[in-house]
Amino acid sequence: MKYQKLQTVFLAQRDALLRFLRARGAGDNAEDILQDLWLKLSDTDDSNVTNPVPYLYRAANNAMHDRYRKDERARQRDNDWSDINRGTGDASDLPLPDRALIANQQLAAVEERIGKEGPRVFGIFRRFRIDGIGQRQIAEELGISLSAVEKDLQKAYRALAAWKDGEEV
Repeated sequence: MKYQKLQTVFLAQRDALLRFLRARGAGDNAEDILQDLWLKLSDTDDSNVTNPVPYLYRAANNAMHDRYRKDERARQRDNDWSDINRGTGDASDLPLPDRALIANQQLAAVEERIGKEGPRVFGIFRRFRIDGIGQRQIAEELGISLSAVEKDLQKAYRALAAWKDGEEV
């Protein structure tokens, strides 16, 4: 071992350091904190340490605070992640830009395909499927029969099915 003064004092003071950490609120983490401290001491140049006991207590206290801060950051990160995934965080409801672009392109293709059936078919489809207006009310608004509305909707649905299958009708 390259540096042994601190490690020797650490081993002699281990039980006292453990009690110190538990008294300071480390609880069940006291053993883990001491293990972390031991590993840190194995790489520490102790040639400049004149009072090893106070140095070890200060290092143990600092290690405990570091562990606490690390645990708090992890807990906060997990809470933020949970909030976002539950929809209570600051996550946007907007789709990702690439998905929005694809959706807009598909919508334009659908509108173009149904539009080829005529403006009345497109208007009836839009009023029924998008606006949620009943077929009877659409028929009354346009002054056509309920059967004509149903037939125009069937044309729109056939056009959509053909578009989905990649066919040109």
